Amino acid sequence: MAATTGLSGALGLHMTGSIGGADMPVVITVLNSYSGWALCAEGFMLDKPLLTVVGALIGSSGAILTDIMCKAMNRDIVSVLLGGYGTSSTGTGEAMKIEGEHRETTSKATAEDLTNAKKVIMVLGYGVAVAKAQYAIADLVKILTHHGIEVKFGIHPVAGRMPGQLNVMLAEAGVPYDLVFEMDEINEEIGESDICLVVGANDTVNSAAEEDPNSPIAGMPVVRVWEAKKVIMMKRSMASGYAGVDNPVFFKENTDMLLGDAKKSIDDILTDVRQHYDDNMMNP
Repeated sequence: MAATTGLSGALGLHMTGSIGGADMPVVITVLNSYSGWALCAEGFMLDKPLLTVVGALIGSSGAILTDIMCKAMNRDIVSVLLGGYGTSSTGTGEAMKIEGEHRETTSKATAEDLTNAKKVIMVLGYGVAVAKAQYAIADLVKILTHHGIEVKFGIHPVAGRMPGQLNVMLAEAGVPYDLVFEMDEINEEIGESDICLVVGANDTVNSAAEEDPNSPIAGMPVVRVWEAKKVIMMKRSMASGYAGVDNPVFFKENTDMLLGDAKKSIDDILTDVRQHYDDNMMNP
């Protein structure tokens, strides 16, 4: 028993100890799958068919989820299982140094940008779930679309803590399904957008994945928000994301940073947008 416990601990330490932050979501799904197969084995040992069936379901669903996330992050499943690090395209040199200063904006200025735009693309990340900003975002979309502004959402396959989390949150808030697009679909349209509003996302919109072959996330497919005419990044701070990799998009010439709590910022933008249209009605 002691030897088995020690061996299991060593295996877990080896598999997760050398994994970078960018790979941890994949490791989590692998561990979830392992827990299912362990439960399945326990069912066999105890002659409990229910445990066996439930364990098999958990194990297989975890394996499917792992495969989806590996493809979305350009990861090799073998490297994950053996405790590898980084994406399959990771280089061996020093990562690119980011120079320059970021430019901050305000909720009022953001509201003005949105009301003057013809096409807006919103890219959401886990920060939306943390701030519980989906309902405020849904209200903002309703007002913009009501006044003739085209709004679409771009969702990265691994945005959130698991695939589909943000899709469910948007559906819960009443956002129409036909406004929500996958990464590959929305990447084709970002260059045509006037404003790309990024809310609570970082690693999934990090241009270093495509611009720096030596980045730990090199080769990972990302939403190319920097191709929009103007990018507004909404984050709590200038800190790096879950992968611990700095994001060059913060410092690009067409990017403004709106720092603070996502829900409060969206609420402020919503208030200013409503005020804008109310003023226009009073002074046509």
